[in-house]
Amino acid sequence: MTDSPPPADGASTEAPSAGRAQSRRSLRDVNEHGRGSERRVSSGFGRYLLKHVSGAAVSLLLVLFSSFFIFRLIAGDPIDQLTKERPVSAEQRAAMRAELGLDRPMWQQFIDYITGTLTMDLGESFQYRRPIFDLIVERLPATLLLSGTGMVLAVLLGFWIGTRSGWKQGGRYDRGHVATGLVLYSAPTFWLGMIVILVFARYLGLFPVNGMRSPSTPPDFWSQAVDIGYHLVLPVLTYTAVVYAGYLMIMRSSILDEIGSDYLTTARAKGLRDDEVRKKHAVPNALLPTVTLVFLALGSVVNGSIVTETVFSWPGLGTLFVNSIFYPDRPVLQALFVLFSSSTILAVLCAEILYWFIDPRIRRS
Repeated sequence: MTDSPPPADGASTEAPSAGRAQSRRSLRDVNEHGRGSERRVSSGFGRYLLKHVSGAAVSLLLVLFSSFFIFRLIAGDPIDQLTKERPVSAEQRAAMRAELGLDRPMWQQFIDYITGTLTMDLGESFQYRRPIFDLIVERLPATLLLSGTGMVLAVLLGFWIGTRSGWKQGGRYDRGHVATGLVLYSAPTFWLGMIVILVFARYLGLFPVNGMRSPSTPPDFWSQAVDIGYHLVLPVLTYTAVVYAGYLMIMRSSILDEIGSDYLTTARAKGLRDDEVRKKHAVPNALLPTVTLVFLALGSVVNGSIVTETVFSWPGLGTLFVNSIFYPDRPVLQALFVLFSSSTILAVLCAEILYWFIDPRIRRS
């Protein structure tokens, strides 16, 4: 008697087990692929971060090197400035050089300068005979108030007008605002500041033009705040008028790049109103190229108002920098140059790091 074939249910029991094994292998492959992708993204961000942080570190070192040597070339001998219009003997000049550490070898001065800068020991001002760190801390709030207020207004105004100008390209609104912005952008800051002073202070008598406070203001908080705000109007108006056109043109250009995109056509085809298409679709994508510009604006808050502060005698870092040039006060110039440059370098570094999270093309590359 011949053997009968294996039962049909035997095949039916092996097939599901083989299918389950294949499914488990597929799931394991998917999980391993996902973990591999996460590792690649993580390692990619590490390399990306290391690349840009190292580049920023090199830039900061170059700033330190250049500030040490440049201001020794252009500032002249500090002893000549300290003894100007005063007869001093050679022994007195030698004693002053020893007191200021100028009699030491150049390499030792350089090491002292590097270590002092890294430890925030910036030395003493030749002109004010005070620690430079104290001078910076004392004047930094005035600069942040002026530049910060002006920069926020300039960014908001430039982006708001630039968005509508690009959306209404070629119209009366676009032509009028672009022409006005370019005229103000090309005007020298000191010239525009003088015009503002003549119109609003001299002829109309609406605002003060010098300093940050009035001596007769009561010492209470609200009186001081109102007085500072009153003095702030004209410098902020001048600063905003000069700066906002740059953001206007960048935002307008970004909007023009997005207008012909397919996703905007799809949004219109869905029946969305024109304002909704602009606000919810065009503007978020157009803001991406402006990230670097915004961070550069944040970096220039510290050093972006030198001319404006000088015109309006605003007691900030810009005025301190200009006064130090005329003296010349080499330690103050070195410290402010490093501060201004470092703020810009760090702002660009923050923008480059942020690009990793907001631009998927960088992660894919």
